[in-house]
Amino acid sequence: MDSFRKRFFPEVYRQSQKQDTKVSHYCEFNSELLTVFTSSLYIAGLIATLFAASITRRYGRRVSMLIGGTVFIAGSVFGGAAVNVPMLILNRILLGIGLGFTNQSIPLYLSEMAPPRYRGAINNGFELCISLGILFANILNYFVIKITAGWGWRISLSMAALPAAFLTIGAIFLPETPSFIIQRDGDTDKAMILLQKLRGTTSVQKELDDLVSASNLSRTTRYPFRNIFMRKYRPQLVIALLIPFFNQVTGINVMNFYAPVMFRTLGLKEQASLLFSVVTRLCATFANIIAMMVVDRFGRRKLFLVGGVQMILSQFTVGAILAAKFKDYEDMDNEYAYLVLITMCVFVAGFAWSWGPLTFLVPAEVCPLEIRSAGQSIVVAVVFLMAFVIGQTFLEVLCSIKSATFFVFGGWICLMTLFVYLFLPETKKLPMEQMEQIWRRHWFWKKIVGEEVEKKEAESGKTALPGL
Repeated sequence: MDSFRKRFFPEVYRQSQKQDTKVSHYCEFNSELLTVFTSSLYIAGLIATLFAASITRRYGRRVSMLIGGTVFIAGSVFGGAAVNVPMLILNRILLGIGLGFTNQSIPLYLSEMAPPRYRGAINNGFELCISLGILFANILNYFVIKITAGWGWRISLSMAALPAAFLTIGAIFLPETPSFIIQRDGDTDKAMILLQKLRGTTSVQKELDDLVSASNLSRTTRYPFRNIFMRKYRPQLVIALLIPFFNQVTGINVMNFYAPVMFRTLGLKEQASLLFSVVTRLCATFANIIAMMVVDRFGRRKLFLVGGVQMILSQFTVGAILAAKFKDYEDMDNEYAYLVLITMCVFVAGFAWSWGPLTFLVPAEVCPLEIRSAGQSIVVAVVFLMAFVIGQTFLEVLCSIKSATFFVFGGWICLMTLFVYLFLPETKKLPMEQMEQIWRRHWFWKKIVGEEVEKKEAESGKTALPGL
């Protein structure tokens, strides 16, 4: 919003208003202060999620949700009342802490509460709700920008308190997960009653036995962050590190944070830029819904691969259009700006039914209970770290290498799609407590963990599931 940038980032406002004709279109929004404002949220989230892991493990998933929601509310107050940049940055830091706790606990909660056959769809609901939140925020921005007095941005920043309050109050009434009840209290009767209610059947003894077995093993694990580096957990560690890393180098946060900035760079006006952001988010929301319907039918690998190809083509297409039609000191023709918008819609849709929801689902599925909290914290920490790095560097990189930025993103997506094809086994419909068996059938991972799995199965008398 012009009124927001004029008050807090006057240099960026001056450059974007073409008051400095020597500044390239690609460099109009290149500002260290602006990138600090954007990325401070993620470094705060990175630190917070490391503390959230131990709280989630010791006191439960609900407690982390309550902490996250409360800090969200405090952050929104500072944002809505901001009178200077330090208050804005404090707002971002508090929101980051809230994200650190909620992103660590909510995917775990959903995975542990969901029945195996619907786990993918329910976990994808997490990404769908994030997408809806961004959509509502973009719609709100589009309307409050019409407030002529120029204080609409205060509504945008303070309204974060509404979903935060809903989250905080709602978490009070949520039950804890059966896994945590057994892990904390050893109360199998209470866990069985909850399982029967969740599954809608009394035939839950097999699942309960798996939970008890996993909990017994978890109690012997005193240092989950240390144990996740053990050889037998090598596949889970690699996936917990690389899946969120690849998620961020797709360039999706460029779309989430800088879409209006990019559309302004292309020569579109303030209101049109925010409207186009609404359009791209609508595409993402519809794609999230599709993912919920097909993820447990077609599996995780197929969505990863199809979404990857879709994003590769989109990034290369955007890069080619900008290289051919967007000059440093001339606005792009409207028809090509619209073509860039359409291509970006294809990109966000590809992300929204693949890497978006699956980034949190797959690591939560493959990590056994004894390292699950640590694994989820690694996922969230890597997401925040890479979001911080990209938030700090994107505008500078865009200014330096211009349209080639999008070819760089496309190259990363090629690499991560190849990783999924070669190294990620399918996890659909398999109970989380039996997930270790997929590594024994995989062409690569069986060489690393095969002996450990065989030893463990010999002790427990279990046999691997066929055909995985």
